[in-house]
Amino acid sequence: MATIELLHIADCPNSGETLLRLQRAVENTMLANTFIKSTLIDSAETAASFPFAGSPTILVDGVDLFPTDGRTNDLACRIYLTPNGMAGAPTQQQIEAALNAHE
Repeated sequence: MATIELLHIADCPNSGETLLRLQRAVENTMLANTFIKSTLIDSAETAASFPFAGSPTILVDGVDLFPTDGRTNDLACRIYLTPNGMAGAPTQQQIEAALNAHE
């Protein structure tokens, strides 16, 4: 079973919506008992200990579900390219496709 983790900063306006989309995507694509861990990134030191690319970052088995060259120790928001343009969170459909590709 995959380990899924949402990395976020305290003031990220997109982490709540991303968590909801992630929960729905996991329900649609993975085993019913898959657990999602939410981890607060509260310092540059904490960010450095994860493959953190800004808030929110979704990890599956410790790997960024949407890999980029943008790893950072900054407590900053992340931007995703979606079918509707740039956004602060991937769409549920993007998350589902990435989860399916990861398996």
